[in-house]
Amino acid sequence: MTSTSLETILAACQVRAERDLADLYTLIRQPSISAQNIGVRECADLFVDVLREAGFDVRLMPTPAHPIVYAEWLGAPGKPTVLIYGHYDVQPPEPLDQWLSPPFEPTVRDGKLFARGAGDNKGQIFAQIAAARACLEVAGSLPINVKFLIEGEEETGSPHLPGFITAHRDLLVADLAYTSDGPVHDDAHPQVVYGVRGMLLVELRARGASHDLHSGNWGGLVPNPAWTLVHLLATMRDADGRVTIPGFYDDVFAPTPAFLAAMARIPLDQQAALKMVGRDRLPPPAGLGYFERLMTTPTLNIAGFTSGYGGPGPKTVIPSTAMVKIDMRLVPGQSTDDIFEKFRDHVARHAPDVEVLQQGGMEPSYTPVEHPLSRIVRRAVETGFGVPPVDVPLLGGSLPDAVFTQTLGLPSFLVPYANADERNHAPNENISLDRFFAGVRTAAALFAYLAESDQPRPGTTT
Repeated sequence: MTSTSLETILAACQVRAERDLADLYTLIRQPSISAQNIGVRECADLFVDVLREAGFDVRLMPTPAHPIVYAEWLGAPGKPTVLIYGHYDVQPPEPLDQWLSPPFEPTVRDGKLFARGAGDNKGQIFAQIAAARACLEVAGSLPINVKFLIEGEEETGSPHLPGFITAHRDLLVADLAYTSDGPVHDDAHPQVVYGVRGMLLVELRARGASHDLHSGNWGGLVPNPAWTLVHLLATMRDADGRVTIPGFYDDVFAPTPAFLAAMARIPLDQQAALKMVGRDRLPPPAGLGYFERLMTTPTLNIAGFTSGYGGPGPKTVIPSTAMVKIDMRLVPGQSTDDIFEKFRDHVARHAPDVEVLQQGGMEPSYTPVEHPLSRIVRRAVETGFGVPPVDVPLLGGSLPDAVFTQTLGLPSFLVPYANADERNHAPNENISLDRFFAGVRTAAALFAYLAESDQPRPGTTT
């Protein structure tokens, strides 16, 4: 696709803007709450219809739970192939009384589209579909090969995606993976993100007596499981926040100079960021920077602790049970299986009667910021948004990105289209209309610039 024909495609995207919004509204009006199994299959069928009408070969592929929408257009032999990932499921809309408009009725206010799924992720994945559709309608073809992989379980942790990817490696051969999900840090700066921290979820359960007991009649005679967990937790982390589980840091990666340089260039008003959450300084350890904590440092977090009585007024009991939920954020080099084994061994040494349950996880993922395709992705983002993007080496959060980088061996790039105040997972979720259309332009530009690239195809030699 020449620069002139790209201009034609971008103009066509603008002409088709109202139709694109109308189609997005149809997708949003269909609830698809995977956690509650509400409307998920119906929404998958809508995505099948819109992709098929756009000109893609589409399959609705089963998993043990919700289906995956797979679509492909492979009419550009010898050209690159991009695998575009997204999800059609959404979070539950509750609390409903905090929405200013019904959660599944798309409503535009102040230049933003409000609805559950508007930004996470129907709006962002549909931006890619709209760009591909415009190319097919105007040019009769795409300049590259495009595959869509749209799942229905991302909001419940993508439990069946790794198995699906492993089982369909041959179907998913590509040159790169591309995802648009989540908000940017700052609306003034579009982003290209190169990786995510992994996540390991565990639960600890301790038991004491067969039932709650009077703390006077039985105090000192039976163990308190809450204290059991408090003492155990104290062995896992020191006062500076360093995890003290043996071997926890053994495989932490060493950031490259390019990684560190990109991290240093990310715009940040640290005081303003902390003020948003009611803080004025970072916790210990001293000397560890804001982005170092998010990108190069694994964590162990107590997400919830439940035991005994928490209602109004006193109740003098020795609780019979205690439970703590923990999440660990892992960095490249670490693996969930290895860290869980070390965690479980640590518990066995210090509190052998405590039950340890693994409740899910995602592997960390990273594509080098110096990867040759990063230049093409950056150029596309600049075309779409009108300003150069900021390189974000790693997100602090987690996505199922490792299925692309580790299982399929692809470079993977995350380009969030949504605004910083997207409010994903919360009432009044939204996406800026300007940013949605910038996403459409970005995807169209990505197709064009990848077609011009001279990167070798998978299985070829240089």
